[in-house]
Amino acid sequence: MLAITIKVPGKLMIAGEFAVLEPYHNLAVLAVDRFVYAKIEGHHENRLTLQDFGLENLNFHFTNSKVEIASNDRRTRFVGDAMTIVLTYLKEKGITPDPFHLSIKSELDDASGVKYGLGSSAAVVTSVITAILTKLLPSKPEKELIFKLAAISHVETQGNGSGADVAASSYGGLLKYASFQAEWLHSEYIASNSISELVAKEWRYFSVKPMRLPQNIHFCVGWTGKPASTAKLVDVIGQLKSDNLEQYEKFLQDSEAAVRTFFKGMEEESIADLLEGVKANRQALATVGKHANASIETPLLTTLCDLAEQFGGAGKPSGAGGGDCGIAFMPSHEQAKKLMHAWEEAGIKPLAIRPNSQGAIEIG
Repeated sequence: MLAITIKVPGKLMIAGEFAVLEPYHNLAVLAVDRFVYAKIEGHHENRLTLQDFGLENLNFHFTNSKVEIASNDRRTRFVGDAMTIVLTYLKEKGITPDPFHLSIKSELDDASGVKYGLGSSAAVVTSVITAILTKLLPSKPEKELIFKLAAISHVETQGNGSGADVAASSYGGLLKYASFQAEWLHSEYIASNSISELVAKEWRYFSVKPMRLPQNIHFCVGWTGKPASTAKLVDVIGQLKSDNLEQYEKFLQDSEAAVRTFFKGMEEESIADLLEGVKANRQALATVGKHANASIETPLLTTLCDLAEQFGGAGKPSGAGGGDCGIAFMPSHEQAKKLMHAWEEAGIKPLAIRPNSQGAIEIG
């Protein structure tokens, strides 16, 4: 039986973190060359394998518009919810699948299980949606369809989030992204008569625009050795909105100005503007972290960023901060090499991660 394999990239947040959770605030997000693979093939009964969790050949059933997986392991929930959304959508289109075996494998984390913060749950959801659509639709699925179904699934499982990680996994490349707003999407999901109706609707807050990294900029990623809890930090920053609205709104203004400068640098291939935008966004994040009493820029992330500036570039935490990865943009290959050597000496692990121009694609 013909097998289809889908390859989906992970992500790194580049600029505009936290602010993207508010309507019409843009974020830069980058797809990277670490992947989740989904293999789907016809089978005599429905089976699911999650290789990274050692869960093999689990039975599942799709009845009453819900996928039930024969496992008590809570880690199957993201996959089960994604299958529910995409199979319900296909059912609405009059497509009933024959039984299949879906197998998922991730290389987003370290071989030892260390999480780098590359968006694994979003990439897994996107891989599930893409694999099933690719197998069952008569033509290749559009990226927007993949994104919207994966976004619905992710919000319904997780309850919050900007969806930027889903966008990176779906579209690939460097994106200028404004979130659909999780509360809006959840309420529309509840109110819609069907998933097809919700997918066809205009998502008024959502926008995505592919951007190009300037040729003469060098992108570096460093791992600080401490996993971070995005959800906890998002909650803490959200609390500042209640406790000190003035400081929160000042952060939004500062973040927006920084991101605007960053994108100006991108569009005009101005290294000076790009680096200025990164530095300004780092400052905005550090300031809001201080006011919210949240450790966004940990001591090692501070070292990572300071060293980037010392060698003529600019660095900042990636994503919610508090650990995970930091990123840097350097004006030359030589400066990038010196930076990564200095990172190693400071106890920061340089990661061989590069931008990935493609989103979810079929590879075989």
